[in-house]
Amino acid sequence: MADETRAGSAGDRAYRRGFTTKGVDKAADYAVDLFHEAEQNLGDVDRVNRILLELGRFYNPLTDAAIVPLAMRQRIVDTLQRGHREEATTLLRDLLAAYTRAADRGAPAP
Repeated sequence: MADETRAGSAGDRAYRRGFTTKGVDKAADYAVDLFHEAEQNLGDVDRVNRILLELGRFYNPLTDAAIVPLAMRQRIVDTLQRGHREEATTLLRDLLAAYTRAADRGAPAP
């Protein structure tokens, strides 16, 4: 069962893309996959925290910052710990939207 869960992870999809897609920004795709994985696992606060930690390690040169700043990661985790999944979902979607807008425009997100 662990292999089935792993096969659908963001890391596995990025690994497979590395062999099947040319000219695609694999890091950006991986980040988007991680955002979706976090949203799908809001009931597992520790897992979401690890995903956001990983996203925080990615540097977005267009915004000159981490994709998920530490303060935002802490806010989302705190929100989930208080049981406010809808608010956490909104925060994740806002971060993803800002990230994808910046990547699409090639300019910093507002």
